[in-house]
Amino acid sequence: MSDKQVRLLITGRVQGVWYRGWTVETAQKLDLVGWVRNLPTGQVEAVVKGEAEKVDILAKLCHDGPEHANVISVEEINDTSALVNELDFVQIR
Repeated sequence: MSDKQVRLLITGRVQGVWYRGWTVETAQKLDLVGWVRNLPTGQVEAVVKGEAEKVDILAKLCHDGPEHANVISVEEINDTSALVNELDFVQIR
């Protein structure tokens, strides 16, 4: 199976509701690598890399997120940036 890398921009009530922590846990369970961070705009941004099918699963799950999130939209953009850490999925503060 081929690898895929995408940038996800998640909009809605996604900060202060454990969205980043949920993303890290979910990505790690799927054996994905990348990172997630809050943006000053109130969005959450993530770059995700791994088996295409698993990346698609995470992107779909991001539409719901953790229990207290209220996701309005998830924009998925193909990404070719180099990842500094290709061994794990991390949260950037």
